[in-house]
Amino acid sequence: MPYKIDPAVDRQYIEEMRRNPIGAHSPGLQRVLNSLRTDKSGRQVILVVLKPFEKWVLGEMPADRRDPITIEDGPVFTSREEAEWEIFRRRWFQRTGENINLPFRD
Repeated sequence: MPYKIDPAVDRQYIEEMRRNPIGAHSPGLQRVLNSLRTDKSGRQVILVVLKPFEKWVLGEMPADRRDPITIEDGPVFTSREEAEWEIFRRRWFQRTGENINLPFRD
């Protein structure tokens, strides 16, 4: 049975993700990330590389994988970490209905 995010319990991992969006994560954050990476609808917000190591945008994986990926007009990220943070924020909202109103860096 897949893990179901409980915002009251799992909210503690938000700051960990913001501090370290790429790399090794605690078991609790990894569990949350694994859950956020699956969507019953088959649609998923994804990271699209425009220029390796320099530019990223967000896109949406379609439910039918034969359909093209939809790429958003903006923003263009110059940091993969910032782009991963935005994906986390969006997936968290989709799953929990809660906005994370924190910038990547203060």
